[in-house]
Amino acid sequence: MTRSKIQTNIVYRHLQNSTGKIAIHEGGTRSGKTWNVLLFLVFDYCLSSKGRTITICRKTFPSVRATVMRDFLTILKQYGLYREENHNKSNSEYKLNGNLIEFISVDQPQKIRGRKRDILFINEANELDYEDWQQLVFRTQEKIIIDYNPSDEYHWIYDKVIPRDDADFYRTTYLDNPFLEQSIVEEIERLKETDEQYWQIYGLGQRGISKATIFKYYETDKIPDDAEFVSYGADAGYTNDPSTLVSVYKKDYNLYIQEHLYRTMMTTKDLSDHFKQVGVGRNTIFFDSAEPRLIDELRRMGHNIQPSLKGRDSVNAGIDLLKRFKIHITKDSDHAIQEFRNYKWQEDRSGKLTNKPVDKNNHIIDAVRYATYSLLSRPNFGKYAVQ
Repeated sequence: MTRSKIQTNIVYRHLQNSTGKIAIHEGGTRSGKTWNVLLFLVFDYCLSSKGRTITICRKTFPSVRATVMRDFLTILKQYGLYREENHNKSNSEYKLNGNLIEFISVDQPQKIRGRKRDILFINEANELDYEDWQQLVFRTQEKIIIDYNPSDEYHWIYDKVIPRDDADFYRTTYLDNPFLEQSIVEEIERLKETDEQYWQIYGLGQRGISKATIFKYYETDKIPDDAEFVSYGADAGYTNDPSTLVSVYKKDYNLYIQEHLYRTMMTTKDLSDHFKQVGVGRNTIFFDSAEPRLIDELRRMGHNIQPSLKGRDSVNAGIDLLKRFKIHITKDSDHAIQEFRNYKWQEDRSGKLTNKPVDKNNHIIDAVRYATYSLLSRPNFGKYAVQ
C-alpha cells in the first residue's frame, strides 16, 4: 500500500511538515484529527522504519478501547494490513513491520512510568492532568503528537505546551475534512442556532467555557481593605493529595480568596508551624470534620481549629452558597486559580450534566467551602465578630 492510495486531509500534511518535537492538533469535532494521526503513524512511521515503540494513550482504558484503538484496527483492516497473529489482545499491543504499537491509559500508572518509547500520541489530551503529561513526556525520545477539542477556557496545554519553542500548533475544523457525510456537516452547523458555546468549541474549534465548569471567578491584585474577614479554611492531605490553607473575606456579595498553603507530605507539626508562619493566630480555622485526630492534635498545639459544618449534600450546598457570590482570587494564588478553572460537574454517558461534581481539582475549593459554609450558611452571620 502506497501513501498515494490513502485518503488523508490537511491534518496528515501538517504532521508531515511538523519539525518540532511536539505537534499540537487543536480543533472542532469531526475534523479528522485522530484518524489522520493514526494514518500518519501507520504509513509514515511503521511502514517506513523498524524497531520503534509507539505509545497511544488516553485518560482511561475504556475510552482508549472504544475510540482510538478501534480506529487504529479499522485502518489496518481497511488497508489490508491487519494480521491476527500480530495482535496481542491481552496486552493491547500490535506489531506492525517490526514496530510495537501499545495502547495505554493514565489510570495504568505502571505503564506511564514504565519503559521508554520513541513516539507518543495522546488522544483527547485535555483529559489528562499536567502530572500525567509530564510523566509521559519524560519517557518519550522522539515525537509527541496530541489532539483535543478546546472545551476548556483555561488548561495547562495552553500555558505550558503551546508556548514551547519546540511545539508546532495547528487548528482544524469539520470544514477541513472533505470526507464527512453531508448529514454530519448539517448536524454540526445546526449548533449555530441551538448552542452557541458548542458551536464555538466543536464547530469553529475555538476555545470556550465548558458547560460543565462550575464556577466563574475573577483575579484581583489585593483584597480590599474594607472587606470583612470570614475565616480560614483548611483541608488535609499527605502523599498524593495536598494539605491546603486559605483565608476568605467578604464584601457585600463578593468573596475574596487568598491561598496560603498547597503542599504534600505535611505532618501535623508542619501544619502547625505553617499556620504560625502565616500569622493565623487565634483566628478560627475550619477543618475537614472527617479528620478528628488531626483537629485534636492541632488544638493541643494552640490553634483554634473547628470541624467544618457538614450534613446531607453538604458539598452541593457549599457550592450553591459560593455561587451566590462574585468570587475574586488573588493573582498569586496559583493553585486556587487552577482549581476554580477546572472544577466541573460530571456528565452522564449522553453528555448531560449531573448535579455531582467531579472529585478532582477540589483541595483548595474544599477548604473554601469549609470556611464559608460553616459560617455564611448561618442566618446570624455578620451579627457577631468572627473570633
